[in-house]
Formats: sequence, structure tokens, C-alpha cells
Amino acid sequence: MANIWATAALWIGLAFLASIISIRLGLSVALVEILVGIVAGNTLGLQTDTWINALASFGAVVLTFLAGAEIEPEALRRHLKASLAIGFAGFLAPFLGATAFTRFVAGWSWPQAWIGGLALSTTSVAVVYAVMVETGLNETDIGKLILAACFVNDLGTVLALGLLFANYDLHLVVFVVVTAVTLFLLGRVTRFVIAAWGNRVSEPEVKFLLLVLFFLGWLATIAKSEAVLPAYLVGLAIAEIFTHHRPLMLRLRTLAFALLTPWYFLKAGLYVSLPALVSSIGLIVALLLVKMVTKLLGVGPLTLVFGLERRTSAYTTLLMSTGLTFGTISALFGLNNGIIDRTQYTALVTAVIASALVPTWIAQTWFLPRTEETPRAPADTAAPLPGVETELVAERATREDG
Repeated sequence: MANIWATAALWIGLAFLASIISIRLGLSVALVEILVGIVAGNTLGLQTDTWINALASFGAVVLTFLAGAEIEPEALRRHLKASLAIGFAGFLAPFLGATAFTRFVAGWSWPQAWIGGLALSTTSVAVVYAVMVETGLNETDIGKLILAACFVNDLGTVLALGLLFANYDLHLVVFVVVTAVTLFLLGRVTRFVIAAWGNRVSEPEVKFLLLVLFFLGWLATIAKSEAVLPAYLVGLAIAEIFTHHRPLMLRLRTLAFALLTPWYFLKAGLYVSLPALVSSIGLIVALLLVKMVTKLLGVGPLTLVFGLERRTSAYTTLLMSTGLTFGTISALFGLNNGIIDRTQYTALVTAVIASALVPTWIAQTWFLPRTEETPRAPADTAAPLPGVETELVAERATREDG
């Protein structure tokens, strides 16, 4: 057995290298960690063990929680109709299209095709948020609409993952009931914990949230579901609290990106086989095209219905064609549970990585909206919440979430 400290030093060293590369190239650190994991797995013979798998699982859960918590409730309410319609179409069209392609063209089994559809149905909140901040669109109506639609899109993916692969038995009933009760009470309990014991060196509020995430993750795995499902819902349930307690969000983000998520993304890249990648290049290109075309067909018309100018419509559609975190989570779920093999996993993850790069590059190069093209806010508006420290969130996300 390898020395635990040597193994930890190697993995953290790779994570540090990925951080430096992401800063120098201006790419998402998650994307670079996957790429570094691919190289390390195919050249250094890097492997996982029980404790690395545990840290990687913790990273996926906390990252999913933070993704749900990043959505400003005010922005979601202001753009409710548009975000629900565009986000649902952004999930459903590529899910059905990619499932049909992998089942009837690539010849995968139905469970394998469902994993393919889920992996390609996602959009990348991390990539989109970074682009919004970089361009300043996060302060505009179009930026808030895109972010809200991305949230709805990914929520559809997470819910579908749970529905398709859960065991429908008593364990699932217990999981659903306990999760529902927890989500109903979580806001009040979290406020009490923060008011009574918050801002202490021992970080009781952070430990409380981790307790909730890990407890619901345990129930989810017993029900043969995925721990990221309740994590996303927990993030949404306390998103409004985080708008008033940004330091708590930033401490959790530091914990996630410094200690936990590198294990997950490095591990995700570790399973990508370069020989399989070369032999599957045609399938990879086809999967990327299927995702982009189905996103165009699903999202494009609805953006026009909600009053976006054509240039802005194309920009929105392209950004919603990106994928990264939930795409790799879905593919890794399929691999870990023996639903897809390593060759299929390689094809899916490579297509997902390409979708984080290609649509973003096209959108930023040719379709970046001009200020006068920013659409008016939809009619379904609500008064903004006080204390939303947008600039702090934007600055932090740019530095750490690429």
C-alpha cells in the first residue's frame, strides 16, 4: 500500500498545478483538473482508493450544494416564467435527443442511453457564471435570466437522475419524506444556528450544513439514488439565507475548492482512457453536435418568444449548451454503478468537456450582446432582496471557480 502522505502530496500537487494553469489560461479550474487527471491517469498510473473515493464524493456533494445556493432567489422570482420555460426546454430537448441517439444510433442499452441523455442535458452554472462576471452581464436582466434558466436546467437533470435510477421501495419513501421535512424546516433551523452560535472559530454553522448534506446523502444512497440530488435542493432551500450571510458561503466555497472538489475532478479525469478517446473520436464529435443542436432547437425558439433579440437569443442558447459539473457527475454515476463502461464514459466526459469550451468560445467571439440589446425584465417581477453583495460573489467566483 502506498504511503498515505505521498499519495496526498501527489494529488494535491496535481490540484495546485491545475489551479496555476487555470489562472494563466483563464479556464475553469474544474475543467483543468479534469484534464490534469486525464494526463495523470494515462501517464503516471494514478489510481484511487477508499479514502480518495470518499473525499471525491464529499466534493461532488458540497459542489452541488453550492451550485444550488448560488442562485439568487430574487433573480429566480423576477424571471420565473422565462427561466422555467427556457430551463425546462434546455433540459428536455437534449435529454430526449441524446437518449435517442445513443440508444438507436450508437446502440447502447436503455439504462446506458439514459446516462448519456442525462450527461448531455446539463448546462454549466460554473462556466456560465464566470462568463457573466467577466462580461459584466451578471448585473443585467439577460445575465440574471440566463443564470436562472441554467439552474432550472440542472435541477431537471438532478431530479431525472434520481427518478430513473432509484429503487422504488420503502427506503425511497423514507428518503423522500425526510428530505421534504428537512427542506421545509431547514431555513428556520439554519437561521437559529447562525444566530445562536454563528461566527465562532469552531464554525458550528458550517458543520451543521455538512451534517444535513451528509445525512441526506446517506438516505439517498440507501434508496439507490445519488447524494447530489438532496444537496442541490438543500442549496436552493437556503439560498436566500446566503444572500444575507455571504461570509458563510465564502467559507464553504473555500473548503470545497481548496480541499474537496479537486479530488472529485481529478478522479473524473482519471477514468478517461486516451486509447478509448482516440478510437471513439467520431462518437465524441457526434455527441457534442447532438447536444448543441438539440439545445438550439429547444432553447432558441423560446428565447425569441420571451422577447430576446436574435443576437442575444443566440448568445443565450450557446451558453446554455455548455456543460461540465453535472455532466461529469452523471457520467461518473453511470460508471461507478456499472451502467456504462470506461469507453462510453470516456466518450461522454470528453463530449461534456468540449461543450464547456466550444459553445462558450463561439458565444464570446461572435454573439456577445451589446448593452442596448439587453432585454427588459419579464413582467413577473418581485422586489429585490436587501443585502445581496453581488460584487463580492462575482469577484470570488472569478478567482476560484473559473
